[in-house]
Amino acid sequence: MRKHLWIGILIVGIAGCDDTYLPKPPGYNRIDLPAHSFEKLSEGYPYQIDYSTYSIVEADSFNIDEEAWLNLNYVDFGAKVHLTYKRIDGDKVNFKKLSNDAFKLTSQHQVKAYGIEEGVLVTPEGYTGVVAELTGEVPTQFQFFVTDSTKNFLRGALYFNTAMKNDSLAPVIEFIKVDMAHLMNSVKFED
Repeated sequence: MRKHLWIGILIVGIAGCDDTYLPKPPGYNRIDLPAHSFEKLSEGYPYQIDYSTYSIVEADSFNIDEEAWLNLNYVDFGAKVHLTYKRIDGDKVNFKKLSNDAFKLTSQHQVKAYGIEEGVLVTPEGYTGVVAELTGEVPTQFQFFVTDSTKNFLRGALYFNTAMKNDSLAPVIEFIKVDMAHLMNSVKFED
């Protein structure tokens, strides 16, 4: 009986040995996203927007002279939405330059982007908006601008503070894109 037990253990041991070991692929952290919630931007800006309550409004530190430039800092997600504002004042050349710059900033990502989808929309206030959604390992996945074409130009871009693969960020990107779409539709320029 003991002899059969040892033979059985030996057979299981030999049969259980396999030289090819494949490690499991790394998993991604689970991301629990809250329900969307918005509040109005405080007065004192040449525009009004509804922004996500999960973001913190910060003055843009890149260009301190531009008081209407803001960052919406999603601290919990390691992301920022950069908002830049310029006054057009009926200057068609200035409008053309600003819109061309917005398209140029988007097209600079073509090197790494798998694709860029652009769309045009009209906001509830009657402003024109252009949206660019980029796919691939790019630093910004979503950009937009909203303008009344005569006086005001507001541009926004989503950036993450990490070099992670965008596949793992996909749920957060989609969450913030909904916030940005709401922000675009809530834009109201001050006269």
